[in-house]
Amino acid sequence: MSYFAYIIGSVKDEKFTTYVGWTNNIDERLKKHNSNKGAKSTKGRIWELLYFEELKSKSEALKREYALKKDRKFRNHIKLQFIKY
Repeated sequence: MSYFAYIIGSVKDEKFTTYVGWTNNIDERLKKHNSNKGAKSTKGRIWELLYFEELKSKSEALKREYALKKDRKFRNHIKLQFIKY
């Protein structure tokens, strides 16, 4: 089984927000975020997948999620790439 660490993004009222998470099914997780069944902080927005990494274990995915949450510079880089398009 594969696991994923991911970054999703959303624009609402001209404010861009990112969210970092992990899952074992990235398509279903994005659907949950967009149907208000995801994390509490993702409700009421339309999310797009900006970035993901496939990992071999849940433990690796959790560690990578934690690292991505701490890496504001990388998240801003991903955000700028998204805004350009």
